[in-house]
Amino acid sequence: MNVLTVNAGSHSLHLVCVEDGHETRRLDSTQPPGSAATDEAIAGFLNGHGPPDAVGHRLVHGGDRVRRPSLVDDRLRGELDRLAPLAPLHVPPALAILDTLRARLPGVPHVVCPDTAFHAGLPEAAATFPLPEQWRRRWGLRRYGFHGLSYAWALGRTAQLTGRAVDNLRVVMTHLSGGSSVCAVRDGRSLDTSMGFTPLDGVPMGTRSGAVDPGLLLWLLGTEPDGTARLSVAELEDGLNHRSGLLGLSDGRSSDTRDLVAAADADRSAALALEVFVHRVRREIAAAATSLDRLDAVVFTGEIGWDQPEVRDGVCAGLGLLGVPMPVRGNRADDGAISPEGSAVHVLVIAPREELQLAAETSTAL
Repeated sequence: MNVLTVNAGSHSLHLVCVEDGHETRRLDSTQPPGSAATDEAIAGFLNGHGPPDAVGHRLVHGGDRVRRPSLVDDRLRGELDRLAPLAPLHVPPALAILDTLRARLPGVPHVVCPDTAFHAGLPEAAATFPLPEQWRRRWGLRRYGFHGLSYAWALGRTAQLTGRAVDNLRVVMTHLSGGSSVCAVRDGRSLDTSMGFTPLDGVPMGTRSGAVDPGLLLWLLGTEPDGTARLSVAELEDGLNHRSGLLGLSDGRSSDTRDLVAAADADRSAALALEVFVHRVRREIAAAATSLDRLDAVVFTGEIGWDQPEVRDGVCAGLGLLGVPMPVRGNRADDGAISPEGSAVHVLVIAPREELQLAAETSTAL
């Protein structure tokens, strides 16, 4: 099957043609989805080629409505707009491209593959927030978890690399990128994950804060002694999503760990940003590991996880209590171990290939 996979971000678009599990061609655009430039790039990418057999769209947040890969019809498309406020950086651009491609390829089935599907079966104790039951029931307040396409791909590769069946693996996986999270998996099932109701929760990210004290947020929405407001809701949302994380920790220097590693020796704020990031990732890994009865591997994926040995080394340096060894090699050209041979706990790096997982899930859904 020839599947066109679609991964839209707030300021980027990745189209990849996958035929029988192999990438054949791609378009990587840094133009905002829905713009005239993006529409032109899509037209150029599609022209001169026959239509794909199907189109698979990454949907970051499926909410309660889309809990598995689903074929899009007009009724489902109308319901997807309700998901936009749950992931405002991700869902609106994905829906814009969905509309564009449905119009351009009307005779081709379109499937939305939610990142949240991988965590849809979280144990009740892990998924339930300690909030009033009326709130939880009325608004579907629960831990959804994200990066599911990445985790599903990395889990399959981990099984291949370790020679264990997926249903006999106990692993903690980390997707470290512009958005970052941690996930514990036992026997192919997500048992706990660091992101919650939205992709803003968990570890610090490129520009997103990750978890902070809710009391601090309430205080920021309050008033000074003279009655003036500290922050509006809009200012707080903008700050948490766009000016926090590594960017905020480094005093605006960069949201990219490569820049921060290069500057850390001379710039204390860059060094602090890396220290906070590494500390919080270690903490989430240790917490996730308590859901397992043994630990077979710690898996790094995502752009940072795959390509930033300084971050991986920093994370592993604090996990000796879990039996996690220090990596003995830096970056690899292929997926595999970076831990010493014969280690009881493997440390693996796996290249992120969400487009291949998208294609596989789209084919399965059809």
